Amino acid sequence: MGLFETVATAGAGVVFGLALAAPPGPMNAVIAEESVVRGWRAGFTAGLGAMVADACFLVLSLLGAVAVVRRSATLQGVMVGVGGLLLWYFAYDAVRDLSVTFQGDGAASNGRGFLKAFTLAITNPYQIVFWLTVGVGLLDPGRIDVLATALSPESPLAGRLIVQTGTPLLIAGLFAGIVIWIVAFPAALVAGRERVDRFAPAVAALSAIAFAGFGALFVLDAVQTLL
Repeated sequence: MGLFETVATAGAGVVFGLALAAPPGPMNAVIAEESVVRGWRAGFTAGLGAMVADACFLVLSLLGAVAVVRRSATLQGVMVGVGGLLLWYFAYDAVRDLSVTFQGDGAASNGRGFLKAFTLAITNPYQIVFWLTVGVGLLDPGRIDVLATALSPESPLAGRLIVQTGTPLLIAGLFAGIVIWIVAFPAALVAGRERVDRFAPAVAALSAIAFAGFGALFVLDAVQTLL
């Protein structure tokens, strides 16, 4: 693998990691609530919970267990349903945080953000689908001609941007992208420390709404899968 191909592969991994971590959803609602209510450390710890779940999916993919989940609609439905029920509980928990102000060092979280994010991530349809599709593709050895795929095989730029799949470098880049997000996102939320107390109840309220809404979607998805 040449230098340019090495950089392209690592860069593609980072992009995949950010694409997995950054979209609005229940995990980022947990990170936002923990960051604003309890501080950067608590938000980062919550992000670690989601990342550990991705590491578990990676190991399960390597062992072939993800393929078993992909073939069992019932198992997928049960996992998603459990995720929906957890989201409703976390919505209730977020409502209890409406009167909590910023505590700064995250000491009061006692790791609950980690557990919340981990349990949500391990039952989250978005992450499950990612590892059943894109994740499995990333683990299969091969080469992707990015520009030829995006433009056309006849494009003069074909062959200029090659990404190697199934390599440790690509997977390392993916988790590096996740780390970038779980460091930067909580930091951005608590950057205006003197104004955080005012924002904490609002973030907790929005988190509760997000949890309740995503919980309803999860449960509906589970019901449709199981019936």
